[in-house]
Amino acid sequence: MEKEIKSIIQQIGEDSSREGLLKTPARVKRAWKEIAAGYEMDPDAIIQGALFEAEGKEMIIVNDIDFYSTCEHHMLPFFGKAYIAYIPGTKIVGLSKLARVVEAFARRLQVQERMTAQIADCLQKNLEAEGVAVVLRAQHLCMMMRGVQKQNSYAVTSEMLGAFKNNSKTRSEFLTLMRD
Repeated sequence: MEKEIKSIIQQIGEDSSREGLLKTPARVKRAWKEIAAGYEMDPDAIIQGALFEAEGKEMIIVNDIDFYSTCEHHMLPFFGKAYIAYIPGTKIVGLSKLARVVEAFARRLQVQERMTAQIADCLQKNLEAEGVAVVLRAQHLCMMMRGVQKQNSYAVTSEMLGAFKNNSKTRSEFLTLMRD
C-alpha cells in the first residue's frame, strides 16, 4: 500500500521525497487500517454477546451516536449522527452495543443509504424486535469539497422495520423523541 500511496503523491504533482512527505505513505497505511476497521468487526457477534431478557415492551432510543465513514464513490469522508430505536420482543441489548454496530458498518467503504439499512437489519435479526428504526444524518465531503461544493447540506436516510413501518403513531413518537 505504501508504494501505491507514494505513486499517488507523485501523480498529483508532488515530490514524494520532500521531507514532509517521506513518512506519509506509512502514516496513510496506518490511517486506512483504522478507517476500514469495520471489515474486521462482526456486527452480529457484537449484538449476540450482550443480549438480556427483556422486561418491558416500550421503545428504547439512543440518540446522537457520532459516526465517521468513507464514501465508496470518491473515498472521501462522510460523518454525522445516528439515531436508533427499537421495541423489544424477548431481548434487549446493552446500549453501547448499538453504537458499536454503527461503528462496525461505518468503518467500511459505504453509501449512507446502505449503511442505514445494514444497521436496521442487523438489529432486527439479532434482537427479534417488534420494530427497529434507524435514522442517519450526515455531511459528505464529496459534496462539500468537490463537485457541487455545498457546505451546509445534510443527507438524511431512514430505515423503519416492523412496528415503526406499520404504525404511524410509533414512527411519529420516535421521530419526535429523536429531536429531543
